[in-house]
Amino acid sequence: VSYHSELCFPLTSCQTTLDVGMYQCMAYNTVGAILSRRASLQFAYLDHFKVHTRSAVSVREGQGVVLLCGSPTSSGDLTYAWIFNEYPYFVQQDNRRFVSQQTGNLYIAKVEPSDVGNYTCVVMNSITKGKVQSSPTSLILRTDGVMGEYEPKIEVNFPDNVPAAKGSTVTLECFALGNPVPEITWRRANGVPFPSKVKMKYSNAVLEIPSFQQDDTGGYECVAENKMGKNTVTGRLAFYAKPQWVQTMKDTALAIEERLYWECRANGRPKPSYTWLKNGQQLLSEDRIHVEDGVLSVSALTLSDAGMYQCVAENKHGVIYLAAELMVLASPPDFTGNLLRALLKAKTGTTVTLECKPQAYPIASILWKKGNLITLSPDGTLRLANVSKSDAGSYTCFARNRFGMSSTTGRLLVTDPTRIIQGPVDTEIIVGESIVLPCQVTSDPVLDVSFSWAFNGQLIAKGDGHFEFVGGVTGDLMIRNIQLYHAGKYICVVDTDVESLSAVAVLIVKGPPSPPDSVTVEEVTDSTAQLAWSPGRDNGSPITNYLIQTRTPFTVGWQRVNTVPEIIDGNTLTATVVDLNAWVEYDFRVLAKNSVGVGEPSPVSVKTRTEDAVPDAVPGDVGGGGGSRYELVITWEPVPEELQNGESFGYIIAFRAFGEASWTHVATSAPGASRYVYRNDSIAPFSPFHVKVGTYNSKGQGPFSPVVTIYSAETEPSEKPAGVRARSVSASEIEVNWQALSFIPERVLGYEVAYWEDDTKPETMGKVRVPWNQTSATVSGLAGNTQYFLTVSAFNTAGTSPFLPAINVTTKKPPPSQPPMNVGWNLMGSQLSVYWEPVVAMESESEVLGYQVSFTFSVITLTTVNATAELTLPEDDEEYIIFVQTLSEGGLGPASDPIRIHQLSKLGVHSLNTVNLTGTFCPPLTHP
Repeated sequence: VSYHSELCFPLTSCQTTLDVGMYQCMAYNTVGAILSRRASLQFAYLDHFKVHTRSAVSVREGQGVVLLCGSPTSSGDLTYAWIFNEYPYFVQQDNRRFVSQQTGNLYIAKVEPSDVGNYTCVVMNSITKGKVQSSPTSLILRTDGVMGEYEPKIEVNFPDNVPAAKGSTVTLECFALGNPVPEITWRRANGVPFPSKVKMKYSNAVLEIPSFQQDDTGGYECVAENKMGKNTVTGRLAFYAKPQWVQTMKDTALAIEERLYWECRANGRPKPSYTWLKNGQQLLSEDRIHVEDGVLSVSALTLSDAGMYQCVAENKHGVIYLAAELMVLASPPDFTGNLLRALLKAKTGTTVTLECKPQAYPIASILWKKGNLITLSPDGTLRLANVSKSDAGSYTCFARNRFGMSSTTGRLLVTDPTRIIQGPVDTEIIVGESIVLPCQVTSDPVLDVSFSWAFNGQLIAKGDGHFEFVGGVTGDLMIRNIQLYHAGKYICVVDTDVESLSAVAVLIVKGPPSPPDSVTVEEVTDSTAQLAWSPGRDNGSPITNYLIQTRTPFTVGWQRVNTVPEIIDGNTLTATVVDLNAWVEYDFRVLAKNSVGVGEPSPVSVKTRTEDAVPDAVPGDVGGGGGSRYELVITWEPVPEELQNGESFGYIIAFRAFGEASWTHVATSAPGASRYVYRNDSIAPFSPFHVKVGTYNSKGQGPFSPVVTIYSAETEPSEKPAGVRARSVSASEIEVNWQALSFIPERVLGYEVAYWEDDTKPETMGKVRVPWNQTSATVSGLAGNTQYFLTVSAFNTAGTSPFLPAINVTTKKPPPSQPPMNVGWNLMGSQLSVYWEPVVAMESESEVLGYQVSFTFSVITLTTVNATAELTLPEDDEEYIIFVQTLSEGGLGPASDPIRIHQLSKLGVHSLNTVNLTGTFCPPLTHP
C-alpha cells in the first residue's frame, strides 16, 4: 500500500490565503483506492489594534454606558478582558458590569463615580496565545446633573435562532442597562424547569448548557427587570448533528455476471445526502450502474467492476466515509473441500440425497452418472427414494461452466435395517434397590452401533454415580441404589451409520412418603391439641396412615402420643392429640407411612403451650422424721415441673398428732421444695404424727397424698456403753467389745466406734457403726505395729451419746513381706506333695507361725507349720492353681507365684509325674 500520509507546510511558506482549504488523503494498492475523511486547514492570527487616540466618553451618574472594544482582524477563537486605569487591574464583572465574549464590549448598567477612569480592551487568541491591547478610552462624569431612574434596556442578547451541535456546550448572553441596576432571569418558553446541568454565571448574564441534547432544544427567554419596568428578548436553540452510520455494507465476493446490491444509511440533522465512490472517483448512474439515495446496484458484474467502493454521507455539519471491497470471481468448477463421501451407507427403504456442490464462478451445470445411467440435475442434488440393494454402487457428479469441467465420485452401500430386540419396559422399584434396563439390538454387520441413554431429556454421562453401562456389546444400563429422584422417563438411543432408533420406559420409584407440610395447631385445651397438616408426596405408594410425635423441654427426644382417632388413615389431615400435660410447651411434628415405610418428619410446628388446670399430681414418697429436738421434719418427692399444670405452684403440708382430730395446714410457694420443718417446744421426742402433702397453683388446690405416719425428732442417747475392751487381731485389724445399753429412755439405733492414731490429731479419726443388737466391731485397714486410740458411743437419729474415755491398742507387727520361694511339687495319681523354702521374718515383722496352701476354683485351704504339704486333688477340676502364704500374728503374708497342674498329669506313672518347678530346693525327709 502506498500512502500520501502527511502534508507539511514550512512555517516560512505558510500563506493565509493560498494554503487555506480542504485536504484529503488517498490510499491505494492493487485492489483499488479509497479517500480519507476531509481535513480543513486554517491559520490562526491576531492583528494589532490601529494606533489612534480614542475619544472620551462623558455620561451622567446613574446612566448606562457601553465601551466598544473594536476588535482587530483575526482568525481563531478570541477572549476579551478590560483593564481599568493600568495593568494588572482588570474590571471585575458583577451585576452592574459585564464583558461580552461575543462582542468584546464592556457594559456598565449604571455608572457610579468610582467608575471614572481609563479603560483598555485586551484581546487574546486562544490558539496562538497572542495578546493585543487597544488605546485607552476615558470615562468621565458630566456635571449637569444625575440621571433619573428608567426601565431596563437590553444591550447584549442572542440571535433568534441558535444552532447547537449534540454534546457541545451552548452559551447565551443577556445584559441590560438601567437605573436601578436590572435583575436578569432566564426561563424556557415551554415552562419546563432547567435541568441541574444548566449553570448561570456573572450574575445571570450568561446561561451555559453543557452536553447539549435533543431535549434542550426550544425557545429561551431572558428577562431584565427593575422597579421601573422590564424588557425581554427571546431566541430559539436548534439541534443539529453530524451524520452517523446506522446501516453499512461489508466486503463482498460475487461471481461474474451476478448482481451487486449495496445500501448504506446514516442519521443526521439535517438529513444527509449520499454519494458513491469507486477507487476514489465519484460514481454516477449509467448503463449497468444505478446510484440513488444511499443505494448502489450493478447488474451483470464483470471483472472490471472489482475494486474499492465508498459510500459518503454528508450534511452541512459533517461528512463520513464507509469503505468496502468488491471481488468479482471467475473460475472453473472445483470440488476441493466438497468431495462426495467415499462411502455412504443407507438403510433399505429410506431416501438418499447426494449433493454435488462444486465451487464454480459462474455456477456450473451438473450431470450425474451411475454405470450407463445419466441424470441431469439443475440444483446439483440427486435424490434416490425407497432405496434397495440394487441402488448400491458408484455415483459420479460432473460439473461444467465456461471456464472448465471437474468431477467427484462416491460409493453407496445399502444395509439391512437395525431392530431393537429387547428394550426397557415400564417398571416399579423400591428406593435403595438396583435395576438393569436392557437395550439389545440386531443390525447389519457392516454398521457401527453405539448406545446412549437419556434420563428425563438429559444425556447420562459415563461415571455418573448411580449409573453404569453394562453388557459389553449391548446397551444395558444399571442403576444402583435407586433414589426417588431417579423416577422418570429413560430412553435408550441406538445410533448407527444410517439411522437412529430409541426405546422408552418409565421407571416408577417407590419410597417412604415425603414429609408432611404446614403443621398447624388449631385448638388447645389443658390436655388436648387439634392439629392440621398438608400431605407430602406419596412417592409412588399411597399414604396409609399418619403418626404424630411431640417434644417438650422435659422429654429426651421425640415421643409418640395418643390421638383421636387412634389410627389416622392416609386420607385424614387433622387429628386431636390427647393425654397432654397442662401448662407445658409442646412441639409437634407429623410423619407419613406407606407400604414402603415411614417417611421423614414434617417441619416442627410453632411452640404451643397447653392451658393451665388444677394440679392432678400428688407429691410422692411422703415421709420424714429425724431433725433436732422439738422438730417435726416432713419430706416428699417434688412434683416435676411438667406435672404442675400452671403458674404459682406450691405445696400444702398437713399434719396432726396421734389422737387429734384437726389438721394443721402450712403452705409453701417454692415449687422445688421437698422438705418442711415444723418446730414447737411442746412436741415430745419421737412422737407419732399423721402427715399428708397436697398441691396448688393459680387455678386452685389439687389432691393430697395418702396419709403416712412419721415421728418427731428424738434426743440422742444419754448413757454410754460400759465394759469396753479392745485387742489387736492382726497387723491391720483391732477387735472392740462392749456391754449393751438397757433401760434408757432414748432409742438406740446402734453403736459407733471412733478410732485415731495420734491423740493430738483428731482429724485422723475413723468411724465404724454397727446395729443396736451387736456388742462388738472389727476395725480394719489399719497400719501395722501402730498405736490407736478408740472409744465407743451409742447413736440414734438425733446424734451420739457421750463418748467413753479413749483406750489404746497397738496393732501386731505386719506379716513377712517376702512370699514363700522356690515352690515345687510331686504328683502320684491324685496325691500331690508341695514343698517350698521356709520364710524367715525380719525384726520389724511378725514371726512365721505356719503356712497356708490354697487352691483356686475348688477353694480348698490347708494349714501347716512345716514347709511341705500333702494334698489329695479333687477329681472334677480340669486344672488346679495352687499358691502358698505365710501365717503370723500380723495375718497372712503375700502369696507365692502360683503353680498350675493339669488333669492330664494324674494319668499313669511316668517320669514326668514328678516335677520340681524350681530344680534347686529339696523337701525335708521328716514329717510332723
